[in-house]
Amino acid sequence: MIGFWENEFIQTAAYFSVVVLCIIVFLAIFELVTKYNNWDEIKRGNMAVAMATGGKIFGLANIFRYSISNHDTLLTMIGWGMFGFLLLLLGYFIFEFLTPKFKIDDEIAKDNRAVGFISMVISIGLSYVIGGGIG
Repeated sequence: MIGFWENEFIQTAAYFSVVVLCIIVFLAIFELVTKYNNWDEIKRGNMAVAMATGGKIFGLANIFRYSISNHDTLLTMIGWGMFGFLLLLLGYFIFEFLTPKFKIDDEIAKDNRAVGFISMVISIGLSYVIGGGIG
């Protein structure tokens, strides 16, 4: 059975399954901290929400990419991915704090695509910084 878990196809399938599950859970947590419903807004065609959500998905996947590349066990990879998610969430709150002239969530809910784009780029950019620190 030990040889089974050392098979690269099995390991890839395991990482894939766990990362997809983690991304679903982490997106649900992001949903709780935003004032709008991501999937309802996307269904209505709100591009700002789609960009912000897409940036979060890309950012989370990128963090897990670094985590998979730098760790040998599934549990260690999950731990670093969770830590990266917490840092990405912190980045979201810092972004909100650093824009006192308007509320990020309100602007994204109103389909302000400029704010949605900046939110996407911040999520992606921070994921590279977070990933670079995963070692």
